[in-house]
Amino acid sequence: MIGFYNYTVILTYIGTAFGFVGITYAWAGNLKAALICLMFAGFCDMFDGKIASTKKRTRQEMRFGIQIDSLSDLFCFGALPAMITLCACGIKPLNTAIGVIYFLCALIRLAWFNVDEEERQLTEEGSRKTYLGLPVTSSAIIVPVLMGTGLYLRLPVDKIFPWILLAVAIAFITPFKLKKPALIGKLVLLALGVLGLVMVILGLRV
Repeated sequence: MIGFYNYTVILTYIGTAFGFVGITYAWAGNLKAALICLMFAGFCDMFDGKIASTKKRTRQEMRFGIQIDSLSDLFCFGALPAMITLCACGIKPLNTAIGVIYFLCALIRLAWFNVDEEERQLTEEGSRKTYLGLPVTSSAIIVPVLMGTGLYLRLPVDKIFPWILLAVAIAFITPFKLKKPALIGKLVLLALGVLGLVMVILGLRV
C-alpha cells in the first residue's frame, strides 16, 4: 500500500481523525464537541514528533513524516479553528473573510515550514530548537482557552473572537523567533490545555 503505517505516524493519523470529526461537529453547530476535538488533535500533535524520533527512519520516511504532519496541521489547526469561529460567531461576510485569511496564513506557514525543515535536515541532526513565527498548532490552546473564557465570562465572543483569530493568523507569518518548548514547557502547555477544557465545559454548560 502507498504510504507508511508504522507507529511513528499513527498518532498523526489519529489527530487528523479528531480534526475531521471536529469539523463535522462545528458544521452541525456543536461548539463544545468541536473545541474538545481541537484540543485532542493538539494533544496528539504534541507527542507525535517525540514518538517518531524513537525509530531510526529512512530518508523517505522522514520526508513523508514532514509532509503528513503539515497536511494534518492544516486540517486540524487551519480549517477546524476557522470553522469553530464561524460556528461561534456566525457565517457573516466579515467573519468568513477573516476565516479565509486565517486558513491561508496557516497554509503559507506550513508550506514554508516544509521547505525550511527539509533544508535544515540536510545540514543538522535532531529536532529544531526554535520556530520562526507562531506555530499553527498553538491554536489548539489559544482557541479553546480564549473562547471558553469568553463564553464563561459572558463576553461578546461573536464580536471579539474573529479579531483574535486574525491576530493569530498574522502571528503565523510574522518572522519572530520562538524557542521550541522543552519538557517543562510542554507540561505547561498541557496544563493550559486542561484549563481550556475546563473553560469550554463551564462556558458552554447546558
